Amino acid sequence: MQIDDKLISYLEDLSCLTLSDTEKSRLTGDLKEILSGMDRLSELNTDGVPERSHPFDNVNAFRDDEAGASFERELILKNAPERNDEMFIAPKTVEQGG
Repeated sequence: MQIDDKLISYLEDLSCLTLSDTEKSRLTGDLKEILSGMDRLSELNTDGVPERSHPFDNVNAFRDDEAGASFERELILKNAPERNDEMFIAPKTVEQGG
């Protein structure tokens, strides 16, 4: 990949930033260094190495989802400024387009 002024300007536009000449120069150098490091990684022999999305074998440490006791609805609705028989009534926050 060619890191040049055109690419830096494109990235500047994408990120909605205005960079000084010093910042552009530094960014150019940083990007070249990052891509150089990535090129070195492509030289590694990864035959027989399984693909991973995480360095650890833990997949999911969450507990099982089990239904349990809840609060009493009437007790909760007692604190509502406006309510009907089942729920809080909140002010409308989204208007339907016409």
